[in-house]
Amino acid sequence: MAAQEPPRPPPGSAEPLEPEPGGRYEAVVPHWFYCKVTDTRERWVPFSAQDSERLEAAHGAGKEQAGVVVPTSGGRYDVHLQERRRVAVYWEEEAAEVRRCTWFYKGDKDNKFIPYSEAFSEELEEAYMIAVTLGEWKKKLESPNREVIILHNPKLMVHYHPVASSDDWVSTPTEQGRPRTVKRGVENIAVEIPNGEPLQIDHLVFVVHGIGPACDIRFRSIVQCVNDFRNVSLSMLQSHFRKAQEQQQVGRVEFLPVNWHSSLHSTGVDVDLERITLPSINRLRHFINDTILDVFFYNSSTYCQTIVDTVASEMNRLHRLFLQRNPRFSGGVSIAGHSLGSLILFDLLTNQKADPEEKERCVQGSRTTSGTGGIEEVKEILKKLELSEYCDVFEKEKMDRQALLLCTENNLKEMGIPLGPRMKILHHISSETGMKGGSSEPGSPSQLGDSSEDGRSCQYRDVGLGQVSANYPQLDYKPSIFFAFGSPIGMFLTVRGVKRIDPNYSLPTCKGFFNIFHPFDPVAYRIEPMIVPEMEFEPMLLPHHKGRKRMHLELKEGLTRMSVDLKNNLLGSLRVAWQSFTRSPVLALEAGGSEAEAEAEAGTEKQPDTKAEEPPAAVKEESPPINVGRLNGGNRIDYVLQEKPIESFNEYLFALQGHLCYWESEDTVLLVLKEIYQTQGITLDQPLPGSQ
Repeated sequence: MAAQEPPRPPPGSAEPLEPEPGGRYEAVVPHWFYCKVTDTRERWVPFSAQDSERLEAAHGAGKEQAGVVVPTSGGRYDVHLQERRRVAVYWEEEAAEVRRCTWFYKGDKDNKFIPYSEAFSEELEEAYMIAVTLGEWKKKLESPNREVIILHNPKLMVHYHPVASSDDWVSTPTEQGRPRTVKRGVENIAVEIPNGEPLQIDHLVFVVHGIGPACDIRFRSIVQCVNDFRNVSLSMLQSHFRKAQEQQQVGRVEFLPVNWHSSLHSTGVDVDLERITLPSINRLRHFINDTILDVFFYNSSTYCQTIVDTVASEMNRLHRLFLQRNPRFSGGVSIAGHSLGSLILFDLLTNQKADPEEKERCVQGSRTTSGTGGIEEVKEILKKLELSEYCDVFEKEKMDRQALLLCTENNLKEMGIPLGPRMKILHHISSETGMKGGSSEPGSPSQLGDSSEDGRSCQYRDVGLGQVSANYPQLDYKPSIFFAFGSPIGMFLTVRGVKRIDPNYSLPTCKGFFNIFHPFDPVAYRIEPMIVPEMEFEPMLLPHHKGRKRMHLELKEGLTRMSVDLKNNLLGSLRVAWQSFTRSPVLALEAGGSEAEAEAEAGTEKQPDTKAEEPPAAVKEESPPINVGRLNGGNRIDYVLQEKPIESFNEYLFALQGHLCYWESEDTVLLVLKEIYQTQGITLDQPLPGSQ
């Protein structure tokens, strides 16, 4: 090392006083980091406090221990201590370098601190210890890369990069550009260290992606998007389940991604597509081949089999591996799908085989439901035919819908039904039986409740109708709830020929089904209108996670209510004025009593108008529960998110973002957590307004 005078500190910083010799030295507290590479850029990320403590404890137990593996990040990554590698457990990912970090220097580009290598950090720590103990500062060290580090005093330590020169002249550190700050200990650098995740896992959720390898507007993978979803869930647990956490009733929910895109495109189909793809607009064609064509692949019997096999086998593999690593886990399992992934899961669930005992219970429940609700259905039919006055006659005869469809003209005549109403009923029966004859197309083995036995097959078709011919695998577990985000299930069912879903139908092995969508999502479709097409009603508005509607939605409702009030007042005034102009001249002479009567009439006419149009807001809030069948256990299925204020300015501009917003949506995550923990009897600290 060349003997040179150490350079002075950078201008602008006062020369601190040198400490007294024989100062007290305190050992540095190490923290563990791993290197995350994104787009060829390296970023050093700290482990959580509890993970770093575990790694340090394993490191202190002895370096000679080979094969030591420490689970980190909630058990999703293993750190091989001797090799200093961080390896993903549940999915394929390039191994990351791990360091035990004590000394850091500020980087060039983003001003973030970068840790020195462990060996050089030990040299720096030894030099620092000598300097503190003996009071001898302005120490200069040279790293293996000819980088010079100068310790001026405990508060001022700088790092100089070498200058690439073509001659043999050695440049002094002062000629080597702007110095960089050097820090000792993680507590002296600006980095956020996460607290870590609760060890207790209450529930497991598998998340299946949609078309293409990218899942959000930033073109991130399903692993990265599910990481965001998991982080939001931890935040929501802390803010909305605080009481349950304090009582140690709640740990966390684990979300694991399921990737099927790479398996599909590793079959060699990309090479075949490349051979026939035109050379023009190359990037657009490549994007279409890699994303949009996944929809067509799923509608091909060859590749549909590959997709469903991959999804089912991957979920079964992840489930087995999770139980192997978490032998004390006793919680339930749910599944979630985004876009096309939700359709894949729906088709898988409709083709699952229920246990014989459970199937018998479902059939008996379906028959009981149809038996008790049969008379009500007949009343609905008579109401549509404007024959409500004959409801008592049919109720007296204990006539349900199936019996009504078997009625002949003589039966109706014996019941005392006149000719006109009789002809209307016979016409309805003939139209229904005609539909029965035309809807006997074969479907998949999964039938809609007990539709074939109680005469409902004339109206409801099999949910599996039109599915691609494939051998749907069976799952090793029964999912508790199925969550669909931005799902096209309703559209695909309609295109396949399913016009209505039997209200008595439920998924064979899954009792819960939630269809969650953004109002501007161009891919999302509703499910409830397929179950109750005769009624028009809005989807359930998903409550804001802070406990109220967004401000712009409240403002919009307020302005709507105000316009209704103004309209009512204006119409009432015009009506009074018109009546005063059209009164008879003779009546106008009777001033005394007639004016009072006119005011009374105007008041009585104006009052009903305002009362007739004002209640909608109140009626909307206190409307009776809507029966949407058994697909979600009798609960509502369709849930719509509240758009953000900026999104309401132009719904077309934010359409794509609306389809990709679910991964970081607090409202979506909170609904998922609420429904999952509700199955365990655990509720939110404070119920959100408008929630079910």
